[in-house]
Amino acid sequence: MDAASTHMAGTQDDHDPLFPGKQFISTILDALDTKHHMSGSLTIRYLQRAAMAGFIIGVMYLVNYTIVGGVAALPNGANLAIVGKLLGALAFGWALVFIYYTKSELLTSNMMIVTIGGYHRRTTLVRGLRILGLCYLGNFVGGFVLALLVKFSTLSSGAVGVAMDASVEHKLAYISSGASGWLDLFCRAVLCNFMINLSMLLVYNGIIKDDLTRSLAMVMAVFIFALEGFEHSVANTVLFTIVAMEHGIHWGPAIGNVVVALIGNFVGGGILIGLYYAYLNDSQGVRGRHSS
Repeated sequence: MDAASTHMAGTQDDHDPLFPGKQFISTILDALDTKHHMSGSLTIRYLQRAAMAGFIIGVMYLVNYTIVGGVAALPNGANLAIVGKLLGALAFGWALVFIYYTKSELLTSNMMIVTIGGYHRRTTLVRGLRILGLCYLGNFVGGFVLALLVKFSTLSSGAVGVAMDASVEHKLAYISSGASGWLDLFCRAVLCNFMINLSMLLVYNGIIKDDLTRSLAMVMAVFIFALEGFEHSVANTVLFTIVAMEHGIHWGPAIGNVVVALIGNFVGGGILIGLYYAYLNDSQGVRGRHSS
């Protein structure tokens, strides 16, 4: 999530019928310049912003499992499972809003930003990987701090812990079940970051002018991925860390899950949104081909 530059300054091409997304690209490239600066000379502050995103993801994921577990523990809870899932996904949807408006740094939306920067030759492979690597490290640190707080509290006791354990077991099964499970996980990760960055496209394109509509776009994107069981690499990292601190985890499948989710998230956000819209709104490329 960018969070370094969110201005929506207009350009002469804002309403170009052929390239209506040029303001989106311009805003993303400005954000990338800020990330280059922060990840270079202000590395600690960049890590702090990323850590806050990981911490927020952890808090809101805990809320999700509190709702899911609480509903499951009710009389006739098995028949109400879909209600818990709906309410939990809706609550978790606000995580992206909190990250955006606190100007925190989330790995999955930075995948889109770095890819657009690479297309426009505003970043290099090394600099792009540095931005993403530091962001993921910060996200992990924030999740780790949240996991420590959960460890020394009763927040994950009872039905909440049962819901979290069941989710972890399900996520690890993607890896232990072999190639079919890996493919399932990959496809879910692609769809997850497609939704995340689709919402960021709506936020950054300059068409939506009010904060309420931007917030609803972000909430709905996360609601869809949480409800459908799409896979988010950072959320999984934080969940695995919390459960590992409680009573351990099988690290091989957990690491495998995160690696596959990272690749799928990059395809969904970096390729299907970032590269797709960078090419779609590249008026110079079109004019260059027509003039040659």
